[in-house]
Amino acid sequence: MAPRANWKGFLKVGEVNCPVALYTAASTSERISFRTINRVTGHTVNRQYVDSDTGKPVDKDDQVKGYEVSQGEYIVLEPEEVAAAVPESDKTLEVSAFIGCGEIDDVYFDKPYYLAPADKSAQEAFALIREGMRKKKVAAIAQTVLFRRVRTVLIRAHNDGLVATTLNFDYEVRSAKEAFGDVPELKIKGEMLELAEHIIKTKMGKFDVTKFDDRYEAALAEVVKAKLEGKKIQPRKETASAKVVDLMAALRESAGQGGKKAAASSSGKKAASGSRAAPRKKAS
Repeated sequence: MAPRANWKGFLKVGEVNCPVALYTAASTSERISFRTINRVTGHTVNRQYVDSDTGKPVDKDDQVKGYEVSQGEYIVLEPEEVAAAVPESDKTLEVSAFIGCGEIDDVYFDKPYYLAPADKSAQEAFALIREGMRKKKVAAIAQTVLFRRVRTVLIRAHNDGLVATTLNFDYEVRSAKEAFGDVPELKIKGEMLELAEHIIKTKMGKFDVTKFDDRYEAALAEVVKAKLEGKKIQPRKETASAKVVDLMAALRESAGQGGKKAAASSSGKKAASGSRAAPRKKAS
C-alpha cells in the first residue's frame, strides 16, 4: 500500500510544471511510546489546562493565543487573527536557483521528505528534472507554503526520485561563536599530528546505516518484555568516569592498536592464501 502524501502540488522549473507529492522520509512513529497512568487506578491520565492563578480548568473555547509583551502582561490574539498571518498557498514548489550539491552547510538542514510524481502523467517531466540535476550534479532551491508556513526547500536527486529537505532560516541557526567562543587557537604539528592522521587512516571506512543500532530503544524493548514476563528489572550500575590521560600517550596507544588490527587483518589474508591446496601435478 502506497504511503499517504503529506502534501501535493507542483514542482516548477522555468515553464515546466510537474505534479508532485511529498512523503515523510524520517519518522519516530516506530519508537516505543508510553502513556501516563494513574498508579492507584491503572487508568490513563488526560492532560487538562488550568488557570495559573485560580487553578480552575479552562474550557477549550476560552483558550486563546497570547504574546507576552512584558512580565505577566499579554496581548490576546483570536484564532481568526492568527489565521490571517498564514500565507496563501498556490501549491507550487518554484525553483529559484540551482546550486552545487555541497554548497549548503548541513547545520541549515531541517527535515527530509521524499518527492515523487503525483500521477503517471507527471513521470516524464519528473524524470527530465531529476536526470538533468543528476547529470549537472546540482541541487535546487525552492520555496512554498508547507504546513501553514513558508519554507525554503533543498531538492536533490535520490535513487529514482528526489529528496526535498526543508531548511532552517538564518535566524533559527545559532551563531557558531556561541559554542566555539572559548576554544583557543592551537597549532597542532609534528609527531602528534602524524599520529592523529595515522589513527584516522587505520579507521577509514564507509557509512552503512544498518550497522548502527538504537541501543536505548533495544534496551527499552527488553525492559518491557521482562516486565511482561514478570521478571525483576535490575537497576543499571554506574560506570566509572573516564580518567584524564596524557594526550600523547593516548595517541601512541591508539596508533598501536590500529597498527595491530591492520597487521592481524593482513596476516589473516596471508594465512588464508597459504592454506589453499596446491594444484596437483598431471600424471606423466
